[in-house]
Amino acid sequence: MVSDHQNLLAEQRRALILDEVRRHGGVRVNELTRRLNVSDMTVRRDLDALARQGVVEKVHGGAVPVVETSSHEPGFEAKSALELSAKEEIARTAARMVAPGSAIALSGGTTTFALAGHLLDVPDLTVVTNSVRVADVFHTAQHQGSTGEARPGAATVVLTGGVRTPSDALVGPVADQAIRSLHFDVLFLGVHGVSVEAGLSTPNLAEAETNRRLVRSARRVVVVADHTKWGTVGLSSFARLEEVDTLVTDRGVSPRAREEMAEHLPGLVVAGEDQE
Repeated sequence: MVSDHQNLLAEQRRALILDEVRRHGGVRVNELTRRLNVSDMTVRRDLDALARQGVVEKVHGGAVPVVETSSHEPGFEAKSALELSAKEEIARTAARMVAPGSAIALSGGTTTFALAGHLLDVPDLTVVTNSVRVADVFHTAQHQGSTGEARPGAATVVLTGGVRTPSDALVGPVADQAIRSLHFDVLFLGVHGVSVEAGLSTPNLAEAETNRRLVRSARRVVVVADHTKWGTVGLSSFARLEEVDTLVTDRGVSPRAREEMAEHLPGLVVAGEDQE
């Protein structure tokens, strides 16, 4: 853990606690108070918040990780509270890959949601998405102001129909049919899990099929995934690592995971490192 914890924001502190839980299989309150240099009450509030998000389970004197099944799919709000700084860094880096006037697709997910916010000033985009949250980002930005009219150069957004998942993605036959006839310059894909054995995976069977359609329709596939996604396997695989052109991740990735990524993925970008 970093040495100066006094001034950490609650969000950053909880991210560090969650990382400790996942790395060591559990944490104790007294150990966290010493490492983070905060009060016992502060640590317990942080553990309460993480427990409400469903990512840790409180036990006597500390907390342990929640063991998720491969078919468990957290809701959008629960996922959006995790790894916020990493997702923002990934989003900023991925946004630089988008050329004005291009046709892109954004899948469902909290990282693609963050990416959408960084694309609002890229002119003349055509954006296809099966994410209600992503579509809302563009819609809100386009119709701000007294006239309510779309601003010049604003993105053209195509939202697929479909059945809504807990992560606010639209999936199923309607979404698949809408995507089948389209072609994108770049697909930015959020994922539940990435691994050497399973490739890209999700807990939702219908979402897996919709993601397959997105991958097939894209000339270039860019996966945006924070370091916690590496090694995670969902119920259904929908793409091999060889089908990914670039993975954009964050600096929290371990040296071993970085080696595996570099070995099995055609392109690897660690967000933030290009700024150093």
